[in-house]
Amino acid sequence: MKATASSGQRERLVIVGNGMVGHHCVEQLVSRGALQRFELRVFGEERQRAYDRVHLSEYFGGSCAETLALCEHDFYDANGVHLHLGEAVLEIDRERREVVTAEGRYGYDQLVLATGSYPFVPPIEGSSGNARLVYRTLDDLDGIRAAAAGARRGVVVGGGLLGLEAANALKSLGLEAHVVEFAPRLMPVQLDGEGGAALKAQIEALGVGVHLARATQSVSAGETYRYRMNFDGGEHLETDLIVFSAGIRPQDALGRGCGLDIAARGGVVIDNHCRSSDPRIFAIGECASWNGSVFGLVAPGYSMARNLAGLLMGEAAVAFTGADMSTKLKLLGVDVGSIGDAHGATPGARSYRFIDEANSAYRRLVVDASGKHVLGAVLVGDNSYYDTLLQYAQNGIALPADPAALILPQGGGAPALGADALPDSATICSCHNVSKGAVCAAIDSGCSDLAAVKGCTKAATGCGGCAALLKQVFEHELTARGVAVDKSLCEHFAYTRQELYGLVRVEGIRTFSELLERHGNGHLGCDICKPAVGNILASCWNQPIMDPALVPLQDTNDTFMANMQKNGTYSVVPRIPGGEITPDKLIVIGQVAKKYDLYTKITGGQRIDLFGAQLHELPLIWGELIEAGFETGHAYGKSTRTVKSCVGSTWCRYGVQDSVAMALRLEDRYKGLRSPHKLKFAVSGCTRECAEAQSKDIGVIATDKGWNLYVCGNGGMRPRHAELFATDLDDETLVRLIDRVLMFYIRTADKLQRTSVWRENLEGGLDYLKQVIIDDSLGLASELEAQMQHVVDQYECEWANALNDPEKLKRFRTFVNDRRADPDVHFVREREQRRPAAPLHLIPTVEEAV
Repeated sequence: MKATASSGQRERLVIVGNGMVGHHCVEQLVSRGALQRFELRVFGEERQRAYDRVHLSEYFGGSCAETLALCEHDFYDANGVHLHLGEAVLEIDRERREVVTAEGRYGYDQLVLATGSYPFVPPIEGSSGNARLVYRTLDDLDGIRAAAAGARRGVVVGGGLLGLEAANALKSLGLEAHVVEFAPRLMPVQLDGEGGAALKAQIEALGVGVHLARATQSVSAGETYRYRMNFDGGEHLETDLIVFSAGIRPQDALGRGCGLDIAARGGVVIDNHCRSSDPRIFAIGECASWNGSVFGLVAPGYSMARNLAGLLMGEAAVAFTGADMSTKLKLLGVDVGSIGDAHGATPGARSYRFIDEANSAYRRLVVDASGKHVLGAVLVGDNSYYDTLLQYAQNGIALPADPAALILPQGGGAPALGADALPDSATICSCHNVSKGAVCAAIDSGCSDLAAVKGCTKAATGCGGCAALLKQVFEHELTARGVAVDKSLCEHFAYTRQELYGLVRVEGIRTFSELLERHGNGHLGCDICKPAVGNILASCWNQPIMDPALVPLQDTNDTFMANMQKNGTYSVVPRIPGGEITPDKLIVIGQVAKKYDLYTKITGGQRIDLFGAQLHELPLIWGELIEAGFETGHAYGKSTRTVKSCVGSTWCRYGVQDSVAMALRLEDRYKGLRSPHKLKFAVSGCTRECAEAQSKDIGVIATDKGWNLYVCGNGGMRPRHAELFATDLDDETLVRLIDRVLMFYIRTADKLQRTSVWRENLEGGLDYLKQVIIDDSLGLASELEAQMQHVVDQYECEWANALNDPEKLKRFRTFVNDRRADPDVHFVREREQRRPAAPLHLIPTVEEAV
């Protein structure tokens, strides 16, 4: 048996539960320096560390537990937190102040219960096995996936939020999906009758069967399908599997077992500081009952976690006084919003309604008896009205003379409520309790782009529903500070990069001088506009960058088509598509490295980097490499770098597709593609993800039905997981979508903007990007594909082009009239690489070379 005593003077703090709320509490404690005060121990019943349940349905789209994880794998160890995964707490011994698991007993001085909730499954005769599945954890989803193998139809019992998410999951698994709801409408807690009817119409139009006011009495053997659900009144529905999502119940068994006060409807009773009837035990999240209410959203749980962390650290106590249960959702692709008193239950409340039966859209605005303030709202079919209505409701902002105007068709949501009308106390992000004032403070502290504000405040990193409002406030505040009034690229061009791209493309401009003459100011340009325009011209026309008119636009690396290292020498990176290479080519690389005394290193993109080449050696080295069949790897450019791959189905016993073949195809297609920033790809042959595709700008993961496409991830200074964009694609569709995504990025991104930052700043987010790329909402699809094909057709190895042009080769001389190396530069060994022992004053700069 294990026993844990206090470590030194630190108190023993135990958190039971490693879900979203429990993990958020840990994050809050760590950020406040709690490990100086507490020995912190966390128990999680599941095998996986905390993961994002809000986006649980993405698990069926190819995401894995690691993708959904809320922290890096070493977060707990790195911060000195003892994490016990797969070790359920079975009992609380309040007298001895210990928690008991199958592994032993652990002492506590303070105990936090964050055990969440469990799905309610009504007692129905005959429901067991695949007729008694639930939708709550990753293990539950694995069970549903297994049950779906060979099945044709699936039914979800419960038409609430999680029930509709579960129906979407069944649909994504290729099943005919049905929803059975006991109430007379879908989402009865959030929606009124008209809203429920509009939602039902939209969901049925998507091919999901909806059965309302049905009470399942028993489950028996089916005739056409495996099971038969028998309803009260004699009706029935056959299915191959049944998923119950009929509500949740507080996971309060530990509190009951140790004698804590439990609310009549379940949940550990807590006060305004999340303290239970035992002053040493606290409860947060869905296992807690405050004032008779259990809150089933993540935002109230986060609020409890923040308040409790402050209390435990001795900060001024902040009371928990309830939570706003407003929600903005997208269920099976249908917008649903519910704000405040959506049902108009407040005495004297009056409502305005807009009903569009043709499009199954519905909006309801609930105002108080005076008609001056918003109490609540219901939205189905268009959430563009949500942010404005929420701010009216949360901040008591006086309504306009005609309140109905807030829900009438405007072509872009409700009339915009200017960011200047919001008080500093206005909540922008309810998940992380970020106010407008906090956003302003982040800007004042130096956050100059939207991604930086998100990283600093965590706004829009929870459910993401506040992203549009955050962008509006951010841009308004920058403008108010005089920062973003002028979006000009530089003093020479009063245009953004996106606008310059459009001018170059539409007018067929092919030189910097022509663009400057038509749309710029001055005669020379600068270090900002020259490389930006050079990049735009290369993206549009893909001409060799060493053509005389283009050379002056390039930075150091592009000028010499090699990366300059800190010692003034250059690195050489031949392209090795997909990491696949023959023994003969490996030998050539080794021979070249030995001949020119180069340091070699395998890169993260499955290539070989050769370091230490002098300027005059570059043409000699590339001459030998190109003769052996190599091409430039464009490691020096803002362009496609690598397409990493695992060995896939050719060799791996887990592989389900030929990932190497797909990697070779993608690298061959996109090699040489110039873009606002470097691009990295990866292709994994199965969901084990050995190629790490979900950390790349373009990630492709094989499924047994085709390919899943992920976009806009990257490593670097601000690592970001790629997002699942489309699933089960055939080869041709995959390539078409990648064409469109990359060209849309090239057309619309800012200068030196990674795909991740571009995506974070894209108004409308991933849903908007899907509409443009998949649904072709802007009618650009064929144009984007044609532009990409032009770039592909124009491809030419830049080094091969330079080697065939004596004038271009002159650039690679240390002295204009002498081919020899600089006699004043000598090299010594340092970790098997060369470094200059003499000053580098004679190594040419870009300006000198040009």
